[in-house]
Amino acid sequence: METSIACYTRGAFLPSVTSQHSTGLVSPPSISPAFSSRSLKSSSLFGESLRVVSKSSLKVSKAKNSSLVTRCEIGDSLEEFLTKATPDKGLIRLMVCMGEAIRTISFKVKTASCGGTACVNTFGDEQLAVDLLANKLLFEALTYSHFCKYACSEEEPELQDMGGPVEGGFSVAFDPLDGSSIVDTNFTVGTIFGVWPGDKLTGVTGRDQVAAAMGIYGPRTTYVLALKGFPGTHEFLLLDEGKWQHVKETTEIGEGKLFSPGNLRATFDNPEYNKLINYYVSEKYTLRYTGGMVPDVNQLIVKEKGIFTNVISPTSKAKLRLLFEVAPLGLLIEQAGGYSSDGKASILDKVVINLDDRTQVAYGSKNEIIRFEKTLYGSSRLEAGVPVGAAA
Repeated sequence: METSIACYTRGAFLPSVTSQHSTGLVSPPSISPAFSSRSLKSSSLFGESLRVVSKSSLKVSKAKNSSLVTRCEIGDSLEEFLTKATPDKGLIRLMVCMGEAIRTISFKVKTASCGGTACVNTFGDEQLAVDLLANKLLFEALTYSHFCKYACSEEEPELQDMGGPVEGGFSVAFDPLDGSSIVDTNFTVGTIFGVWPGDKLTGVTGRDQVAAAMGIYGPRTTYVLALKGFPGTHEFLLLDEGKWQHVKETTEIGEGKLFSPGNLRATFDNPEYNKLINYYVSEKYTLRYTGGMVPDVNQLIVKEKGIFTNVISPTSKAKLRLLFEVAPLGLLIEQAGGYSSDGKASILDKVVINLDDRTQVAYGSKNEIIRFEKTLYGSSRLEAGVPVGAAA
């Protein structure tokens, strides 16, 4: 089976998926009045230089005592990887469209002009703060994927109708530019998103996600993604010619003395958190904390070890949003062989009640999450043998 990636707007190519075995794509969606009032300009989508993605053929290997099995390989393009990893043509198209948006956001962040109050860049005829520019680009990408029913952004925490189908479509929640306040310092920042099937983003859990990803804008630009039902968390590197190339697969987050402690002000009136931080220091853990959640969590996947914490206290309330940040990153960590926790349960088992729900969180290896739960609450479900998601 040959699969080609091609989608059009104003004469340029956008990602879509066609296959000799697939039915036709849905018609271009009509945008709801609430969304169209934001006046997105299709000509601005993904900058000036969209590439044509060439056809790719599947590489198939013979597994022992089994029928033919498709294998993803280091060096695959994003399109090749996705075609092998999932049969869902709509999900492929959506993930490729988001990859194109991430590619453009990376360029806009790297070329932003930073003044005293904000970092800005062009979006069509407008000058926008880079977080708002990223927000518009992602909404536009989801519209042109034609498979997104609803989308919701941390910048605009209300459902927007993207015009895609309910049956066979998806709803997407995203943080367009996590760490936007540190762009001017040239620290690494990123985009986070989670993909849920159908038309609901409340009454769902992180474990209901069919995919999650983050774009990391640092010295390198990478696109890190996980697909439900397909093992591992996978890193794609943006090459000079604009192509995403598969460069790393993570299937285990092991033990290692590396810690990334968020919200340290909570140690003032949370003695258990203070005790945990003192343990890391006394045991000579290596401190690796930037203040950006994307790089601080991504390092666990890249280094395949460590612990990230962000804990609350009576005077330091939860800031991290379950839907836009915590649940998508939870899927990435657990698919990578790690564990997540809110202190008592996996982050992926927390139900999203309201779009703006917030929570404390820890990500890391099994033993680090056991230590986190026992130090904060006296016991750990993991010691009792309770399985946790992809890492069970």
